[in-house]
This record gives sequence, structure tokens and C-alpha cells, in this order.
Amino acid sequence: MRKLQALKLKTRMILVLGIMTVVQTGVIGLVAVLTLHHSLDEQIGQRALDVAKTIAAMPNVRSAVERRDSDYLVPLSLTLAEQTQARFIVIGDRDGVRLAHPRAEMIGYSMADDDGDDNAPALRFGQTYLAKAQGSMGWSMRGKAPIFDEYGEQVLGIVSVGYHLDQVALTITRYSVTLIVVILLSFGVSAMIAIWFANHFKQAIFGLEPEQIGRLFSEQRATLESVKEGIIAINATGHITTINRTAVVALGLPEAQPHVGRPIEEVLPDSAMLDVLQSGEPQFDREVRRGERIIIANRIPLRQGDEITGVVSSFRPKDELAEVSKKLTRIQQYADSLRSQSHEYANKLHTIAGLIQIGATDEALALIGQETKAHQALIKLLLNAVPDPVLSGCLLGKYNRAKEMGLLLEIDPESHMAELPANIPAEDLVTIIGNLLDNALEATLAHQGKGGQVFLSMTDVGNDLVFEVEDQGGGVAETEHERIFEKGVSSKGETGRGYGLHLVKGILEDLNGTIMLEPSPQGARFVVYLPKQLVTPGEPEDSRDG
Repeated sequence: MRKLQALKLKTRMILVLGIMTVVQTGVIGLVAVLTLHHSLDEQIGQRALDVAKTIAAMPNVRSAVERRDSDYLVPLSLTLAEQTQARFIVIGDRDGVRLAHPRAEMIGYSMADDDGDDNAPALRFGQTYLAKAQGSMGWSMRGKAPIFDEYGEQVLGIVSVGYHLDQVALTITRYSVTLIVVILLSFGVSAMIAIWFANHFKQAIFGLEPEQIGRLFSEQRATLESVKEGIIAINATGHITTINRTAVVALGLPEAQPHVGRPIEEVLPDSAMLDVLQSGEPQFDREVRRGERIIIANRIPLRQGDEITGVVSSFRPKDELAEVSKKLTRIQQYADSLRSQSHEYANKLHTIAGLIQIGATDEALALIGQETKAHQALIKLLLNAVPDPVLSGCLLGKYNRAKEMGLLLEIDPESHMAELPANIPAEDLVTIIGNLLDNALEATLAHQGKGGQVFLSMTDVGNDLVFEVEDQGGGVAETEHERIFEKGVSSKGETGRGYGLHLVKGILEDLNGTIMLEPSPQGARFVVYLPKQLVTPGEPEDSRDG
């Protein structure tokens, strides 16, 4: 088996198809030869029997046997043998003693000495029969018939007509040679067909060997099982061809039950994969509700030329994607805060160092006091109004970034955000406020330049947490008020932007919050409402599976 696997696919197919052809042709040929041999024997035997019966019924033969007239019977038998192309014709009396034989020395002796046959069926019972034996004339097929008297009652003698079997052997040999030639030609044709089929087959499988396909399949299965995304694939008939364990777990399907080969509508009755199979249009980032979980699904059609051969769907729980996005946003915000603080303090230190070097110590002390006073006032405000360290750190970082940009972030001194509900993570608030402040600072700098201001107000009075962010960025066109929260849409008109507000919108939907865009005297005002009590969010845009 290993030696066979070491051969190329083309060689293997030639050997397999060739051997199959040789075996099939050989078996069919052997059956044909045996059938032919049996048929020829029957034909020769029947001919011998017919000739023997005809001679036995001749009156002159009957009378000559009664007279035991060998002088008459011998030339007659030779003539009849030549006319019927028989190998020999032997005529005997009622005792089986030869009266006529092609060899004169055999006349007068018992016919039993020739082939060991006592001729009992003909002489005793008056029956015709066939016998295949090797006698004094070689192997022959003999037809034997009794000779009756004129009344058909008593057996007077016997006629034995033999046809030599050499012709049968020659015929069988000729057919055997033909059979061997046919087998060789069939093997050659099979080899050519195997070469053509192997070349065509290897083109279809990109020139790979079966063992390579097996390894690739194993690698594919391992890869599918290792990814964290759920993956389902269906063929052109809507039957599942691939599904990994992540998909089984994410969709809540029974793990012990096999799903490959089942119709997708049987496993996921509301799957939109069949829509993609019919339309051929891909679907990206579709929200799907599965029980209490929301997943983000992508559905892509598989094509072979112009024909759609299947659909692949990949998906992940929305909370995982949102968590990754929030973590990345927080990391970016922390990095921006640290960079802003580092840059701001570096500038201050350089200024203080320069003042000391020129002897302006009073000015240096005044600058230190002024900086300390501003930061102390901000820190005091944050400690009193926002005791949560995560949110306070975010606001302090944005304050320093605004100063670095030449802007002023003004936090309403009446702001109050003392206690955050347990159902609203501080990290989500950081993502919401951080993105809104970043957008406001960039819009203000672009429209107003250095010296612009961004205003932030927070309150936890009542049933909602309310945040207001107002900028001096020139405002947002009224036609863009709805689209501004879509992914990739930005009022700045730059590529690679327009994800911050979309992320904010998504988090607020998870928390059942809302965001409103309002015009302000010099720009735009974003107002965020977050209910303190958790409420189940509404249905997502696409509630179908897969």
C-alpha cells in the first residue's frame, strides 16, 4: 500500500484501470472460450449423431450387416466418411465386432478395444448417444446409433461416426489469440484514458496529489477549529458543507449531533444564507439576534466562473467585537493623554528652565504657581464631581490634550457624576466621552484655530446620566444629522475617519441610551442620555441566523 501511495496519481490510475481492464476482459474472454468450446462440442456431437442415425437407417447397410459383408461395408464407410467429412465411420455387428473400419487390421475385433466403450446403450437398449474418447484414431467426438431390422424391433448392429477434435482445439486457439490481442488493446486504451482522465482530474484539483489534498483538508479543519469566529459554509443546494465548533457553540446547536450534510434551513430555519445564494450579493456586518445574544455576521457567495456554488458565513458575538473596539479606543486615549501630558509638561519645564537661567526667578515661580493652581482647580473639580478614577483620568488627559492643541476644555463647575450605576461600566463611559471630546477638539481646531473652546457638562440628577459636549467647529449640516453616526461617515470628509461616533452609537444601543445632535451658536452640541436602570434593548436590524 505504501509503495502504491508513493506513485504519482497518473501512474496509479494507469495501473488500476489497466488491471481492471485486463481482469474484466480476461474473465469475459475465458467465459467466451469455455462457452465456445462447449458449443463446438455440441455442434460436432450433434453432427456425428445425425450422420450415424442416417447411415443406420440405410437399407443396404442393414442388409450388409445381416450378411456380415465387410467387403461391401468397408468401401461404403470410407465413401460416406469422405462425403460427410467425418474422421471415421465404424460399423459393427450386434456383438460390437467391427465389420467396417478405416484401418483394415482393426476389422474383426471388438469395438470396445478402441475406446473402452461396450456400446451397451445402443446394442442392448437401442439408444443413440454421444461419446468423447481417445481411441485408435485419436481424440474424437463419436455419435453412435443402433441398426435395427426392417421391423425396427431387433438390434442388428451399430454405427459409430467420429469427428476429430483437432479442429475444435485449433478454433479455440485462434479465438484465444484474438482474446489476448483484445486484452492488450484494451489495456492500451485504458492507459490512454487513464492518462487523459488523470490530467483532467489534476487540473481540477490544481495539480495536487491525493495525499496533498488530504493534508490540506486536515490543515483546513484544524484552521477552522482554531479561529475564534464561527464559520458555516453551504453548497449550491443549501446543504451544510463546513461548520466549526465555534459556530456550533455560538448558535447554541447540539454539539453531539452531526450538522454537515444537513439542509441549512433545517439547522437554522431563518438563515439569510439562502438569500445570498439566490441573489449572489454579499452581506457585511449584519446584526443577528440568537436568543439573548447578538452576533455580527458576514455572508459571502462562492463563485466558480459565473455560477454561484455556495455561501460562506462568518460571525462573532457583538459584545466581543465591541469589547475589542473599546479596548483599542481606551488604549489610544490613554496614549494620547500620556503624550499630551508629557508634551505639555516638557514645554513648561523648558520655559521654567529658561527663566531660571536668565535669572527671572520670580517669573519662574509665578509660572509654576499658575500651572499648579490651574491643575489643582481641575483636580479638585474632578475629585468632587467625578470620583470614579477611570473617568477622571480620561477627562484630565483630554484637558491636557486640549492645551497641547492650543484649545481650552472647559468643564462645567456644576457638573456632578458622583455614582455610576453598576450596569454602566466606567470603560464604556470613557469610550463615549473620549470619542465625543476628540471629535469636538478636532472640529474646533479645524474651524476656530488655536484659542477655541470645547464645553463639557455632566449630571446624574434624575433617572438618566446626561452628558453634553459643545464645540466651536462650525456645526453639522442638517442633511448629515442622521448619517453622521454611520460607519465611515465623517464631517471632515477624510478617508479612514467616521468610526468614533459609530462606536459611540453602538455602545449606547447596548446600554439602551440615546444621543442627540443639536446646533449651537458656533458649532454642534451632542447630548447623551444613559438610563440608570438596565432595560432590554430592542431587536437588531436582522434577526435571522447565519
